[in-house]
Amino acid sequence: MKQATKFVHAGVEPDPSTGAIMTPIYQTSTYVQEAPGKHKGYEYARSQNPTRKALEVAFATIENAKFGLAFSSGVAATDAVVKLLQPGDEVIAANDMYGGTYRLFMKIFEKFGLKFHYVNMQDVNNILPLVNKNTKLIWTETPTNPLINIVDIAAVAAIARQNKILLAVDNTFATPYLQNPLDLGADIVMHSVTKFLGGHSDVIQGCLMMNDQELREKLYFIQKSSGAVPGPMDCFLVMRGLKTLHVRMQRHCENGAAIAHFLRSHPRVGKVYWCGFEDHAGYSVAKKQMRNFGSMLSFSLKNDDVNEARRVLSSTKLFALAESLGGVESLINHPASMTHASIPREERIKNGLSDSLIRLSVGIEDADDLKEDLDRAIGR
Repeated sequence: MKQATKFVHAGVEPDPSTGAIMTPIYQTSTYVQEAPGKHKGYEYARSQNPTRKALEVAFATIENAKFGLAFSSGVAATDAVVKLLQPGDEVIAANDMYGGTYRLFMKIFEKFGLKFHYVNMQDVNNILPLVNKNTKLIWTETPTNPLINIVDIAAVAAIARQNKILLAVDNTFATPYLQNPLDLGADIVMHSVTKFLGGHSDVIQGCLMMNDQELREKLYFIQKSSGAVPGPMDCFLVMRGLKTLHVRMQRHCENGAAIAHFLRSHPRVGKVYWCGFEDHAGYSVAKKQMRNFGSMLSFSLKNDDVNEARRVLSSTKLFALAESLGGVESLINHPASMTHASIPREERIKNGLSDSLIRLSVGIEDADDLKEDLDRAIGR
């Protein structure tokens, strides 16, 4: 089945009782049983819900996985993966990643006896010195948030496989339309479904996809026991969003390229971070493992002035100043004070995330209008 067809039909079967072409919203907390333990596959909605089940099948289908699990947020999905570990276990994580993941690792899980190492994974050899008998998980994302660095998933997977370490990849920026980490050797794929998969800035959700049955059962047990599950209405909204993922992503990619090249030619713009430039350090890897380069990019002004960056952030009309990304509308963001504020400043600066960096999530509006909006805000 070709990709576009897969996105439209993934997880959806006509409702057997009515023939409804869309999966119904099963807004129920419990299910009637014929006798104790005798039921129709559903007991309690935290454990199972037909709308959520259809969405989980869809998640697996679009990511070329055998299994999918839906969670109440991307952070909840990440939380479930870390709960596979025991006190004393160690995690090797990318040093350039979503601030909420860093906060979860350092502020929540470190105090339970887990040890986290952060490393520049653009050179996978940096991982090797940190591998030891206690290393149980490698966590990476690519393209990274917000510096759009690229990690060679297959190369990291080879290290993980050789050392019997789980590899989890945050695929939020790329989406299954552009990249499939399981096909490249990853064990778990995580998405903040809130972003491109939902696609309309109207739902908070996360998901995990995997191929290993035993791993799925462990993660399902955590999902059921911890209870961070999405409601059926949220699942319905995401299923609707998935049907247009391919057409939205096509326009996102077109607009992302147009805005990246526009900014690079702007006299007041300094560096532009976008993996579609041929001189980007990760371009060859991105071209190998991705089908296009996406619509997430960051940039700094030529004078690298924080106050001037703040003025630009507050001056756009079409680019809304807001957290999040991946919706049909364009968003502008200040990582240092918004999405990555939980990372200590010295760590941010060391990893290349300056106080003046501006991140864009380029939507599907007319590209010329977006250029005009940025040009007016940046000035000449």
